[in-house]
Amino acid sequence: MNVKANMIEFPSNGRLTPGYLARPDDDQQHPAVVVIQEWWGLVPHIKEVTERLAAEGYIALAPDLYYGQAADEPDEAQKLVMAMDRERAVAEIGAAAHYLKAMPSVSPKKVGVVGWCMGGGLSLSAAAENGDIAAAVCFYGQPLSEADTARLRVPVLGLFASEDHGISVANVRAFDEELDRHGVSHEIHIYDGAHHAFFNDTRPVYDPEAAEDAWQRTLDWFRTHLVQ
Repeated sequence: MNVKANMIEFPSNGRLTPGYLARPDDDQQHPAVVVIQEWWGLVPHIKEVTERLAAEGYIALAPDLYYGQAADEPDEAQKLVMAMDRERAVAEIGAAAHYLKAMPSVSPKKVGVVGWCMGGGLSLSAAAENGDIAAAVCFYGQPLSEADTARLRVPVLGLFASEDHGISVANVRAFDEELDRHGVSHEIHIYDGAHHAFFNDTRPVYDPEAAEDAWQRTLDWFRTHLVQ
């Protein structure tokens, strides 16, 4: 499917937030997904993933939570994360979902959210906070606290790595149990031998087998909860 993409601005909290919007190059209606960056920022990899979703038939919007800033090195990324107002970022993700839902070309009026690393945790927080989000996918993001997990009302797909030194398998399993306890529809997958950021094909830890499986699971998740 051909895709068209460009930077836009959408309203959030009385200001305009930049974002990268990709959509199928046709006159049809499509479901929508908010795409949330890793701690590096709105880098080419995230734009490419946004375009991949558009090629699969989604109208996809990646908000630029760093407002034009990006990092190549972990120390730089850490500074950007520390400077980011997380509460504002969650609100901006919600505003992006609201913007997509209001687009005439979005139908059904369901919006999913997917994020990686920092964005994975933000995807869960936004899903717990915002009623415009209908399904969430978290790639190796920090699991929610039990209190925030109890606020989830949408199906959650969690994709994690067994060799992630920041998010332990024990923490993932505890999150799985909390989702069960609170009656949240979910699936959790832990890729044996994979490392944090296994999906990012610009990083040395990229795992093509795990990445492809996770991508297919993501597409199936959105097809089930946004399209059907």
